[in-house]
Amino acid sequence: MSEAFLIAVAQIDPMVGDLPGNIRLIREARAAAMTAHLMVFPELTVSGYPPEDLVLKDAFLAAVEKEVLDLARITGDGGPDLLVGAPWRRDGKRFNAVLLLADGGVAAVVFKHHLPNYGVFDEARVFSPGPLPEPMKVRGRSVGVMICEDMWYKDTAAALVARGAEILLVPNGSPFEIDKQAVRQQHARDRARENGVALVYVNQVGGQDELVFDGASFILDRQGELVHRLPAWRSALANICWQSDGGLVAVPGGCEPLLSDLEGIYQAMVLGLADYVRKNRFKGVLLGLSGGIDSALSAAVAVDALGADKVWCVMMPSPYTSSDSLEDAAAVALMNGIRLDQVDIAPAMQTFGGMLAPVFSGRPPDITEENIQARARGITLMALSNKFGYMVLSTGNKSEMSVGYATLYGDMCGGYSVLKDVYKTTVFALSRWRNTHHPAGALGPVGPVMPERVITKPPSAELKPDQTDQDSLPPYEELDAILHCLIEGEMGIAEVVASGHDIQTVRRVFSLLDRAEYKRRQAPPGVKITSRAFGRDRRYPIVNGFTETN
Repeated sequence: MSEAFLIAVAQIDPMVGDLPGNIRLIREARAAAMTAHLMVFPELTVSGYPPEDLVLKDAFLAAVEKEVLDLARITGDGGPDLLVGAPWRRDGKRFNAVLLLADGGVAAVVFKHHLPNYGVFDEARVFSPGPLPEPMKVRGRSVGVMICEDMWYKDTAAALVARGAEILLVPNGSPFEIDKQAVRQQHARDRARENGVALVYVNQVGGQDELVFDGASFILDRQGELVHRLPAWRSALANICWQSDGGLVAVPGGCEPLLSDLEGIYQAMVLGLADYVRKNRFKGVLLGLSGGIDSALSAAVAVDALGADKVWCVMMPSPYTSSDSLEDAAAVALMNGIRLDQVDIAPAMQTFGGMLAPVFSGRPPDITEENIQARARGITLMALSNKFGYMVLSTGNKSEMSVGYATLYGDMCGGYSVLKDVYKTTVFALSRWRNTHHPAGALGPVGPVMPERVITKPPSAELKPDQTDQDSLPPYEELDAILHCLIEGEMGIAEVVASGHDIQTVRRVFSLLDRAEYKRRQAPPGVKITSRAFGRDRRYPIVNGFTETN
């Protein structure tokens, strides 16, 4: 066999727009892999991914180009050449590019050929598609580079191998969602097997607004079999040795295990919140702790992400708050080691009641008074946030947001939500899982994070006497199954009914989902977990004359 070819895989956590910070991460990773011949970074590492409309600003692109050229100068020192992603201009067009930095300059450039334009992706708005790429020459080797979406199609890999590529390198910015890892690996396996070449898949890690990237970069051999996998949910570096036997063969290495679905979801929430707070430079988070399961799980995620010293909880009782809720909120705070204050909202309720009594005269109490309670709590949290600089963490889940079981400017207020894309039944499962597991890297306690009663008692907003969620909604097991059909499955009413659900219940849930669109547009951002998160994944008009319930 010929001399070994060393490829370093750098799975890092860049920040959109932080060009000096991202370049610093690249330099630090390179310094830790100086024996490698080539170092591969994720997609658009220099700018951060996704940069969205930042790439429409000429000043931003000029700054990117300056940073890349400055970075290129270090590659004349005998250390590894660099494959870095960056937005790049050519002939008056903007491209999603990967640049080979070698011998002190930009040695080669490839442009992304297939631009994703679905779900959370809208790259066609800001980038032009590049031609089918040519292989790059690196230390005498012919290397084929496919940028993220290019791997999902046959033509890019086939063109690169036909033009002499000995290996396929795939820089990625692939966001987490349930079952995504298996889909990525299947596409990679297909490309390797079709072309008889090994493949290196490099994904970024970290949170960016509503997206969270899970890393889990991997290497496949020419038969599409896994030979290396980096860990999920943290930055990592792997130096892979390749030998030649007519093609490039990786020396087998370690394969980090895949996480269970529940642990993957939990880690997504933790990393998404941690990076949102860190990258936006908030002091910490503030949330209403009600004694219910949603706020208990949100508090546990926050402590695991940020540490107990950066989480502040407030119990805001009303005359309808049960003693069980007061005890459970106190127990959650104690178990997680977090500060808990109490602010009674009864005086606010009385004041608003007196203010509005003249114009409400003759009308019986209804949901209006319930919403005033929720809004009094929202005002309280926002006042504390303004005074002390903590970000309010909202605690609503996907089931509630789907059907509008939430109060605008009340429990919906806040800067971020970790449960926004998590159905209520999954909230129960995650709470049980966290009570018996301590996630890798978690800053919270080893052991349970909430009393068992928080999980087992009937959920209630406690806005009127003896209230439970099921007074207004179908049982959550039924509700979530129907919502999954309507949202992730995009099924019509007849299809949902055919799958085993009562037609009147389906019609009602469909109507609630449709009517709550205006509320969801005003909800805070939150971690994407499913294939159809509210926001850019699922875009329905607010003013909408079509309904299947007519």
